[in-house]
Amino acid sequence: MAFELSGKLIEIFQTIQVKDNFRKREFVVEKKETVGGTEYSDPVKFQLLNDRCDIIDSFNLNDQVKVSFNIRGNRWERDGNVNYFINLAAWKIEKESVEFKKDTDVPFPDESDLPAGVDGPEDDLPF
Repeated sequence: MAFELSGKLIEIFQTIQVKDNFRKREFVVEKKETVGGTEYSDPVKFQLLNDRCDIIDSFNLNDQVKVSFNIRGNRWERDGNVNYFINLAAWKIEKESVEFKKDTDVPFPDESDLPAGVDGPEDDLPF
């Protein structure tokens, strides 16, 4: 199952060659969310694997991006202790256009907002 997350690109790490046939690269996207009037910020770390490590090269820090990813889980055992890890494996990154929000607190202008010496609109309605 594929997932998507949008946010601001805040960190890009170097590619790490783990084995001859395996390399990985990580990056972090800051996801912001407003709940009950309070804004929350979550840094989310993603992982690019092998031939996908270079897809982040065309992006810059502070770009607004949408990341498509899969959730991968791993089991790790050592000395009888078992741990589980989750990785967010990114497979596509897209730039998002920045949308400007209209300020809804700005009142609609009325006649008192006209410059000095300018009369208001004349009533030329036929009724």
